[in-house]
Amino acid sequence: MTPMEKAGWTPLPHSDEDLERSKSVPDTPQTRAETYRLAWNDPDFMTRRELRAVRLQLELLKPEMILAERGIRSTVILFGGARLPEPGGEAWAAKNETQKKNLEANSKYYEEARKFARLCSRQSATSYYREYVVVTGGGPGVMEAGNRGADDVGAPSIGLNIVLPHEQAPNAYVTPELCFNFHYFAIRKMHFVMRAKAVAVFPGGFGTMDEFFETLTLIQTGRMERVPVILFGKAFWQRAIDLDFLAEQGTISPGDQDIIDFVDTADEAWDIIRRFYKLGE
Repeated sequence: MTPMEKAGWTPLPHSDEDLERSKSVPDTPQTRAETYRLAWNDPDFMTRRELRAVRLQLELLKPEMILAERGIRSTVILFGGARLPEPGGEAWAAKNETQKKNLEANSKYYEEARKFARLCSRQSATSYYREYVVVTGGGPGVMEAGNRGADDVGAPSIGLNIVLPHEQAPNAYVTPELCFNFHYFAIRKMHFVMRAKAVAVFPGGFGTMDEFFETLTLIQTGRMERVPVILFGKAFWQRAIDLDFLAEQGTISPGDQDIIDFVDTADEAWDIIRRFYKLGE
């Protein structure tokens, strides 16, 4: 089916047809001028600061359209540290011996993330991969483990990458046609939660904390439906955050801590999701 057929018949030329026609015009000083480019095919124009609102809209729209065309209705998010190695792997991000020891010890969460993604993906298969599709930030560490776990069982998974100052590329396990790249963190975070039926958070740093607390805020304020929010690694998180202290101080309400469940294994996490949504064994 051609783009014209997908969009419906029109007697007017489609934009992709005019794009091709514009490439075959005679080479003259006028046609070489930047002003002659079609506006939406002009990178210099599209990246002007005045076009920020348009770019925000496009970053929201492109993944939304592709995921909808794929029939993906719900996801399970895996947040977690990019620096965690797989068991037996090199702790490449360690800056000293203490960090090396701790990163290697926390590599167990890479394996749990991979197992958890397999469990989610087996459930996803029962809906022809329309529900409970694994989504990660598309990078290394826990993100890689999530996409890898889906790949282990032949399931698709989503990767939402972000342009960063240092060189980085999507991990090798993201389904290529479900691999997206973002300029705006805010739009990327919207795509994480827009279809989320569960949020699994593994040990991580500032980025993981940001994503985790934004999700908590959305649920606490009623801007997002209550879904399972599962922290892997009770010992890690009880030192990293102290929600009981916040409740004692009155900065959150008593009971806000109950938005979260703590687990140590993939099986425990999947059991929480299974019971929450009354899924079969």
